[in-house]
Amino acid sequence: MAIPGNLLSATTEMVDPNTSGWAAKANCSLSLASGGRNGDGCLKLTSAASGEMQARTFSSVPVDAGALYWTFADASSSAQPERIGIRWLDAAGAELSVTWSLTTAAASASWHRVSVAGVAPSGAVRAQVLLSSTVAGAGVVHYWENVYLGLPIRYPGNLLSFNAEAGGEVDASAWAAETNATVSRIAPVSSWSSTFYNAGGEQVAVTATAAGDASGECVERPPVTVGTEYVAFAYLGPATTGSATWVELRFYDETDTVLEAHRSTLAPPGTGMYRQITSGIAPAGAVAASLAVGITGAGAGEVVRTEGAFIGAVGAVPNPAIRTGNLLPWADWDFEEGVGSWTVASGPATIARSSPWGAEHVFDYYALTVSSATAAGSVLRSGIYPGVTAGDNWRAETWFKVGAGGWQIAIAVRWYTDTDTYLSSSTAITFDAPTPGWWLLVDDAIAPAGATQGQLEVTLTATSSSSVMQLDRPALWETLPREEVAAFDEQAMVQLILRELTVGQLMTVWRVTPDGGRTLVRGPEGLYDGYSIPADSLVIEDYEAPLGVPVYYVIETVAVDDSAHSHKITDTVTLTAGDPNYAWLTDPARPGVGLRVAVRQAPEWQQAIEQTVYRVRGRATPVVLSDVRQSREGSLVCWTRTDQERDALRFLLSTGNVLLWRCAPGMGEPDVYVVVGEVQYPRIVTYAREEWREWTLPLTEVDMPTGGQVGSATWTVYDVVLEYDSGYDVLDRYETVFDLTVDRRS
Repeated sequence: MAIPGNLLSATTEMVDPNTSGWAAKANCSLSLASGGRNGDGCLKLTSAASGEMQARTFSSVPVDAGALYWTFADASSSAQPERIGIRWLDAAGAELSVTWSLTTAAASASWHRVSVAGVAPSGAVRAQVLLSSTVAGAGVVHYWENVYLGLPIRYPGNLLSFNAEAGGEVDASAWAAETNATVSRIAPVSSWSSTFYNAGGEQVAVTATAAGDASGECVERPPVTVGTEYVAFAYLGPATTGSATWVELRFYDETDTVLEAHRSTLAPPGTGMYRQITSGIAPAGAVAASLAVGITGAGAGEVVRTEGAFIGAVGAVPNPAIRTGNLLPWADWDFEEGVGSWTVASGPATIARSSPWGAEHVFDYYALTVSSATAAGSVLRSGIYPGVTAGDNWRAETWFKVGAGGWQIAIAVRWYTDTDTYLSSSTAITFDAPTPGWWLLVDDAIAPAGATQGQLEVTLTATSSSSVMQLDRPALWETLPREEVAAFDEQAMVQLILRELTVGQLMTVWRVTPDGGRTLVRGPEGLYDGYSIPADSLVIEDYEAPLGVPVYYVIETVAVDDSAHSHKITDTVTLTAGDPNYAWLTDPARPGVGLRVAVRQAPEWQQAIEQTVYRVRGRATPVVLSDVRQSREGSLVCWTRTDQERDALRFLLSTGNVLLWRCAPGMGEPDVYVVVGEVQYPRIVTYAREEWREWTLPLTEVDMPTGGQVGSATWTVYDVVLEYDSGYDVLDRYETVFDLTVDRRS
């Protein structure tokens, strides 16, 4: 599959169906081999003699001097290690310099990642990817595939810079030794999925100087907001399965003093790379946060490798598994750090985090393990959490799995006042826990009068000795409608809110009109047709709904393995058409800049047709050969009344994108997608201060576009601060303020 944002062609990236995207640069020949993961093809380099052999991309791609670019590829060779580089070229195609990665620490026949990032030097206008390895003789082969060159691929919402996140893809400057350690940049053999684009081949190594605790820290201090919950993670590579490696989220005050630290220790199943998660709420006085990694009880020379560092607000976590509205903090529902605030209120059961990493989980990598040596009942309780509203319906839920023995299970909510005074408990229903696999237990309850806080209570009864159960992702949340629709007349937009979705399922959304017609609804990535659900709730804004016509929405979801289907239908909603003398012009790709204009004259539509007439001698009627009749063409004449409306319409028309023209019902003009030709907009009278303009818009009817809406909810001002040193750098990258707002780079 194509790597998002890749400046290289698909053929160059995948080496499928041929090697035309590549050229030999030194001491090698190229051929097409099989066995790749991003498509079957891969690039085979065969050396002509001993020494360094190099291949390059056949073409170069445009780059901006001063911008940061990243390249990576997956490589395989049992004979020698390798490196990758970005070759910077000037306007004449001459080489300015090469940014090389470190050479991989060892050779490996397994596919592994090789990568580097660098800033395009002054004078660079184009770049190529270089592949390099040094061989011992002729006939030595090296395989490459899955090649990327482009802007850094980031975790959305990450408050850290790319260099800090990516484990030293540029250099090791984002990390520093803290206690009993040195920090360096290394390139071990790192195997990643071919479709995982947030990891490279270079990592930061924290090495213990002597026996004892050792640690290194990220030197960046992104700002935080007091009272906001943050999650942090990093990939850790322990030296042995007995290494006690950890990641720590720290909050700092304005003097750079640590106020709180939240540590999460890895329970390694091996010596690979494992994502370890921690979390915490920014305490009073906190102004910044950062990460640290380390080893407890390290031996002299022991190393922990790290990359993929992330700090962000809980809602910004990539692929969130969190239940929207859950009152439980991350540590109490994800169990990545430990058992959180959960306790055994009564009974013989004991609780602990599952071990090792990845052994038991529904989400992320750990679960809460409950063990009972005897056949008896036990009661588990969470912490007490504020945010409850009396009189509303609340849902308690948890995933559970019988690991050994047998169990009965029940879940309930305990209600409290704002002074932690216990009020009552909801009625729990006990079930025999089914086996095998993971199951979801749910119970609804109305919060009583005076309730402002809630606590989850899970009652577990072991029906045999030596019973074990795992719990994961418990939640307490207010149940709101699974689907809601609302009309926003000022924007000519219908908002659709979907809740209780299953992350990873595929979703299709249609808009249905009274005549039964179905139209796919547009989202940021295109039409919602088999869209992979990224979170358990979504807000969809439909800027293409007709005016004055009742519509409803049909939502179908299906599991990837086709094991589960869901079909939802919303209420009916109508956008107010308003004054029929006005119409809406909307850009489906940039819906936020739509405009309502006064219509002076609707188009006098024409439909051309290509015909050839043959007049047969001696016959009165000709023989006519016709092509299909073409789409409609005509000119819409409309007015803008102010300078602001004039500029807004100019901006709307500036891209030449397909527009949607929507009129009020009864005007004899159904909604139509159009492109606009050469426009005229003189003043309605020849007076310099006259603000009214009469626009003549030549329209040609076209098909509905299939692309997505431009914009990103995760693009923030802080991202701009991280990526650019000055306002001049921002001006070089974005042509307009709108481009900056939606992160559309020139």
